[in-house]
Amino acid sequence: MEALRELSRNHTLGNPIRLGIMLYLIPRGKVLFRELLNVLDVTPGNLDSHLKALEKAGYIELYKVFADRPRTAVRITEKGAKETGEYLRALKEALSLISGGD
Repeated sequence: MEALRELSRNHTLGNPIRLGIMLYLIPRGKVLFRELLNVLDVTPGNLDSHLKALEKAGYIELYKVFADRPRTAVRITEKGAKETGEYLRALKEALSLISGGD
């Protein structure tokens, strides 16, 4: 149980919203800020703070796209995809240890 607690506490992806952002981005590569708002059902300020934490960690890039008006878009980085996969493997391993499975 301590391994799971440690994994969640000391990792950028230990937050469920941040993990959800990354899991949504992996198959898509990039999305608009508004799409993430709708999918995650969070406030704009809440989403912005989580995106800034992911950007600071180097997991995503924020940029502007211009259509009818400027919009914020989010793109996963190679580092973000790699570390999300590693985090999920570590999480699976910790859960396996807790449940006594293989």
